Amino acid sequence: QVQLKESGGGSVQAGGSLTLSCVALSSRYMNYCMGWFRQAPGKEREAVASIYTGGGSTYLGDSVKGRFTVSRDNAGNTMSLYLQMNDLKPEDTAIYTCAAGEQCGRYIGAADNSRGEGTQVTVSS
Repeated sequence: QVQLKESGGGSVQAGGSLTLSCVALSSRYMNYCMGWFRQAPGKEREAVASIYTGGGSTYLGDSVKGRFTVSRDNAGNTMSLYLQMNDLKPEDTAIYTCAAGEQCGRYIGAADNSRGEGTQVTVSS
């Protein structure tokens, strides 16, 4: 299990930008997947973005490609994950949760993942 702490989120008008951050406070593993999933009321969980901490290709969900970017930083042995969200749309409104697990891509946020508490992102039209 990885302990995750998120920051960022908030309210913004359509077309605006927000940045989410997630710090892995403890991890026994050198290479694992970190990412974000979101869930809006009445909708299913959606994998948004993910990346392996050891490097490699990133995953972005189809609905956010071209608008969101995911990156990681391993400074001082602390793994940090960032989600830069540009050109936000009202349909991006959801609770965004940081997750960590073995598999990346659309599997991020699966039941066996470590999860943060989630942060609300609200986009008004």
